[in-house]
This record gives sequence, C-alpha cells and structure tokens, in this order.
Amino acid sequence: MKILLTGVSGQLGAALLDLLAGEHEVIAADRQMLDLSQPASIENAIDQIRPDLIINPAAYTAVDKAETDTETAFAVNALAPQAMARAAKRLQIGLIHYSTDYVFDGSLGTDQPQTGLPAYTETYACNPVNQYGKTKYEGELAIQESQCQHLIFRTSWVYSLHGKNFLLTMLRLANERDHLRVVNDQFGAPTSALSIAQVTQQIVRQLAAAPDKAAWWQQFQGLYNLTNTGYTSWFGFTTAIVQQAGLRGLLNKAAPVLEGIPASDYPTPAKRPVNSRLDTQKIQQAFSVSIPDWQNALAECLDQQHPFASS
Repeated sequence: MKILLTGVSGQLGAALLDLLAGEHEVIAADRQMLDLSQPASIENAIDQIRPDLIINPAAYTAVDKAETDTETAFAVNALAPQAMARAAKRLQIGLIHYSTDYVFDGSLGTDQPQTGLPAYTETYACNPVNQYGKTKYEGELAIQESQCQHLIFRTSWVYSLHGKNFLLTMLRLANERDHLRVVNDQFGAPTSALSIAQVTQQIVRQLAAAPDKAAWWQQFQGLYNLTNTGYTSWFGFTTAIVQQAGLRGLLNKAAPVLEGIPASDYPTPAKRPVNSRLDTQKIQQAFSVSIPDWQNALAECLDQQHPFASS
C-alpha cells in the first residue's frame, strides 16, 4: 500500500518507518511536507499525495508546556487529526491515529491498594486533567465524528532509544548522579515504541491482505488500547532501567541510589493521572496479536545499539 506516515522524526514515527518501509511505499512526511501546526494546509497535501492509508503518530507531547502553549497543542493534537480525517473520508481511505492514557483522570481504583489497580477499558468515560489530555481527546472525537475509516490506538508512557523520553533521561541521569528521586505513586504501563510499531505492522499487513478493504474497515474500525502489558510506577520503571542497563554495561559508574517519592514532592505544571493502566484485551482478541509485558519490551529495547553503550 501507499502509506502517508507523519511524525517520522519522533520516536514512534521512526519505529514505524523502520518496519513499514520494507513492505509498503511509505511517504515519510516531515514538517516541510505536512506542518501539523498549520491544519489548513493538510487536506491539500493529502489530496496531492493520494495515499491508500494515513498513519499519524505525530503529536504535541510536551505535557507541561501544553498548559500554556494550548493553541499549538490544540492545532497539532486536535485540528490536524480532524483535517486528516476529513481528507480520509473524502478519499475513502483509512486513518490510523495514536492517542494517550491521559484522556482519563486516573482515579479508577485509586481507593484500592496499589497492587490491585484496575485497568481502563475502551468504554470508560474520558475526563482529562491536563491540556495535553484534553487536546488528544478532542482529536479522538474529531476523527470519530468524521465517520472516516479509522483505528485509534491509545498508548502510554512511550519510550525508545530515539528522541526525548523517560528512558533516555533516566539513563543519562544514572550516568551522572549518585542519587535519583523518582515518583512512586503514579502507575501505568511503560510502552516501547517498537512494540507499538510491531503491532501496527501486523494490523497493516492484515488490512493489506484483505480482499475487501471496505468490509475490513467495517469490521475492525474503532478505538483500541495498545500498551505493553503489566504495570508499574515511575520508580519501578526507573529501577528496571538501572538494573537492565547495569547488566548490559551501559552505566559508566556505580548504579545510583534510587529513592521513591510522592508526586507532591515533584510538582509539575500539568497534573498527571495516578492510574494510567489500559486494558489491551480488545486489540489482542480482535487482531490475534500478542503484546509483550513491559519488562521484556524494555529488555528488547535496551538490546538495541544506543549512545550509552560502553566502548
């Protein structure tokens, strides 16, 4: 298929490009081709490219900055997907879009012990508590209201060895500091961009093989959670990062001492959900895909070459 892929300079876009380029004709859209902060130009660009499928991992993901830079966040996260959906509807092509756990307020099950936090299914009511979550939720609604052929994948705590993310930040700090204080009362599923891209690749293969594309979309169109399985806290994630990095010789000094702290000790401009767990049964059953747990996905990610490897 001819696929228009956005956000190729980001961590998920880069992972998708690596996997899809060998199987499809992928148009890797950079900002010059498709400026998502200027939604008015998007439909014209898609009309000229005329792809068979749009995949949109691009997003405004600076959660704290979005509290004040709301206009740009809204343009990229809501208006740009709306423009893509309008074009997809008009051209009768599909749109795969990625959303976030931050569409929820994170209060589910927080009155229970932390070992028993339930996971959000796709049917729970959204109630975002920050501007980033609000703009992403409005993007979801715009796509659904367009009635274009679409898949929306909600993910969480995305990391890779590319770009800016929690994994790379913790690896850098672990090599610089002897003591790290990390929030231990917010919970979710660290999710490898590679895992998201691999599942997407399998689903795109199923679409490409479908003899009747319209019937395929009619059967599978909708909203799905897509994260690695299991869950932990930011402190638990950091502990695993440091342990796995140490086993691979990726630390240039002794491992730092890790201290868990409440989120109240690390105030941020944007409020974060306490519980970001997403239930992935729907996507696994619908497409017969398996998703690795977050610990195995982290190990697979760190086994790739990256700039922290010892020489």
